[in-house]
Amino acid sequence: MRHTLRTLGIVATAMLGIIAAYAQEPIKIGVILPYIGQFADTAMQLDNGIRLYVKQHDDSVGGRKIEFVRKDVGGIAPDVAKRLAQELVVRDRVDLLAGFVATPNAMAASDVSNQAQKFMVIMNAATSIVITKSRYSVRTSFTIAQVVNSFGAWAAKHGIKKIYTMVSDYGPGHDAEAWFQRSFKAGGGEIVGSLRMPVANTDFSPFVQKVKDANPEAIFIFVPGGAQPPALGKALAERGIDPSKIKILGTGEVTDEQALKSMGDAALGIITAYHYDYNHDSTLNREFVKAFHSMHNRNPDFFSVGGYDGMHLIYETLKKTGGKTQADLLVAAARGMKWESPRGPVSIDQDSRDVVNTIYVRRVEKVGAALRNVEIDKIENVTDPVVDGSKK
Repeated sequence: MRHTLRTLGIVATAMLGIIAAYAQEPIKIGVILPYIGQFADTAMQLDNGIRLYVKQHDDSVGGRKIEFVRKDVGGIAPDVAKRLAQELVVRDRVDLLAGFVATPNAMAASDVSNQAQKFMVIMNAATSIVITKSRYSVRTSFTIAQVVNSFGAWAAKHGIKKIYTMVSDYGPGHDAEAWFQRSFKAGGGEIVGSLRMPVANTDFSPFVQKVKDANPEAIFIFVPGGAQPPALGKALAERGIDPSKIKILGTGEVTDEQALKSMGDAALGIITAYHYDYNHDSTLNREFVKAFHSMHNRNPDFFSVGGYDGMHLIYETLKKTGGKTQADLLVAAARGMKWESPRGPVSIDQDSRDVVNTIYVRRVEKVGAALRNVEIDKIENVTDPVVDGSKK
């Protein structure tokens, strides 16, 4: 009996040692972002959101320390993104994958997530189909279809009859074109023209001139964030597109902080729809903006809130699993999760694993001496319109 008890004691001690060692191992998060090139500022802002959340909530969760392994994908480079994801999993032995500004990169890394069974948090990439590419992914940003489907219906309801669409020629742009046109036409509107622009384009003058020559009642615009919105804003101003004569509608990138600085007063009256702007009037957002500005000496943007909420999701799922990082456990913990974000109420759809947002309709107005996106309407609890059984 004494021998048996001694043996059991040795086994129990060994098990406790294994559990203690496991608890002390860090949780490694592999972050893939374009830290150099055209989207470098985009990556910085998303990563700034990640860093602020960790600063505010400690660098440990579920009894384990959080460590980051950051990789630079350089731009829109799906082959590179896939290779980096493989390196993170095989060589760096990360437990989770996160980041992903661009859709093509997120799609490529999703293959690795699915095959290696790694939890993947998409903090920006906004094409609807991305979430279907790995059963272990969750999105904390938004989808283009989610925003523009709501916006097209809103535009038709609020008196716009005919519109010309211009979008970037890649996945999110195609989503923007399709879903805006679909809901706008369903509301009784007419599409009088459409064009697609190269995604890496930096000179919008010929495209803006073509639309101006068509003299439409209104224009709907989608371009990605980063350097493109200011460049487009400059082209609109230089070509004399006056929002008081030709209504300009777009997603939030069109009138982000840097784009407004580029356009100046020519931006007055532009109407956009989006899930976040640093001017959103809530106590939580004011605190977020203050903390973000104090840490990074600039205002947050929608990339920042995607990274910030992405870390919230990671922390809360790890709390639920007690620090366990198996992908199926983390996905189960994420499904149906709800929280109050600087952007307003946010949740993760139980079936699709996609984000549910409030979409705000804003108009550019002068507030004091500054240009601001002023909220004039909102559509609550908006899901991605592509949600279906294939996302489960």
